[in-house]
Amino acid sequence: MSKYTSFPEPGDDHNPFQDPAVTQHSSNTEYATLDLYNPFDNKNGPPPPAYAATSPSAPQPVPATTPPSRITPTEPRNYGTSFTPQTAVNATTAELLRKQEELEKKACELERRERELNSHALGPGATRQNNWPPLPTFCPVGPCFYQDINMEISQSFQRTVSIMYYYWMFTACALAFNLISCLSLFCVDSSGGVGLGLAILWVLLFTPCSFVCWYRPVYKAFRSDSSFNFFTFFFIFFVQVIVYVIMTIGIPGWGFSGWIVSLAALKTSVPVGVIMMLNAILFTAQAAMGVVMLKRVHSLYRQTGASFVKAQAEFATGVMSNQAVRQAAANATASAAQGAFTGVAR
Repeated sequence: MSKYTSFPEPGDDHNPFQDPAVTQHSSNTEYATLDLYNPFDNKNGPPPPAYAATSPSAPQPVPATTPPSRITPTEPRNYGTSFTPQTAVNATTAELLRKQEELEKKACELERRERELNSHALGPGATRQNNWPPLPTFCPVGPCFYQDINMEISQSFQRTVSIMYYYWMFTACALAFNLISCLSLFCVDSSGGVGLGLAILWVLLFTPCSFVCWYRPVYKAFRSDSSFNFFTFFFIFFVQVIVYVIMTIGIPGWGFSGWIVSLAALKTSVPVGVIMMLNAILFTAQAAMGVVMLKRVHSLYRQTGASFVKAQAEFATGVMSNQAVRQAAANATASAAQGAFTGVAR
C-alpha cells in the first residue's frame, strides 16, 4: 500500500527526514527559512521574500464581499409596557409636583411653629391684638376676638374647628336668605308682616349669638382642652340644632321659610314659593349638618380625656379667679360678719 500513499508501512525502516515532501521543501528557495535569514545580521539586508519574484501579471480580481453592516445603537425593546419619552416626562413632572406639595406642607408647618414660638415668647401676661371680625381701619368699632386656627389649634383638630367656622358662616347666610324669602312673601301678601319682622330679628340675634355661644366655646375647648367649654358647647349647640329643625319645618308666623310656609306660598305666587322652597332646602341641610357635627365633636371630646369633674373644677377656678366675683364674695362676707357682730353686741 506504500506506493499509493506517502506513509510507510509500520514494518519498514524509514527515516522521516528523508521524506520527499520534506526534502523538496528544504531544497525549494521559494519559502523563507531560518537558515536563509538572520535578523541580527545587518549585512544580509531585508528578509527574503516568502515567495520568489515572478513575472508581473495582471492583478487577481478580489472577490466582492458584502461590506460589514455598521453597528448602530438599538432602541430599547418593549417588554410589556410602552415606555416613551413623553411617559418619562409625565412621570418626572408628577414626581416634581409631589415634592413641591410636600415642601409647601413643610413650609406651612414651619410657619405655624414659628408663630407658636413667637406667641409663647410673649409671655403669659402679654395680650394679642384682636383680629376678628376683620373690620376696615376706618370703622369706629374694632375687632372683638383673636382667632388663628393654624396657630392656636392643634393640627389634629384644625379641620374640625375650620368646618365649624364655615358651618357658622353657612347658618348666617341661610338666615340672610330667609330674610329675603320673607320679604318676597311680604311683597305678594301683606299679611306676612309679622314673619318679616321676626326674620329680621332672627338674623340680627342668631348670627352674633351663635358665634359667641357655641362657636367660641368649641374653639376654646380644642385650643386649651377645656372640659367646661366642651359642656357649654354641647348644651347650647343641642338647643341650636332643635331650633334648626323648627326652621326646617317652617311654622306659619314664626319668621322661618320652612317647608310648610313654602308649600303654602306656592298657592299665592309660584316664584315666591320656589324661593322659599330653596330656603327650606338650606334649612334642611343646616339641620342635618348640625347633627353630624354634634356627633363628630362628641367623638373627639371622648378622645381628649375631658370629663364632667374637670368641667366643675374649671368652673370653680374660673369663678374664683374673676375679680368681680371675688369682690362680691368679699363684700357679702363682710356684711354677714358685720351683721353677726351687731347681733351679738345687742
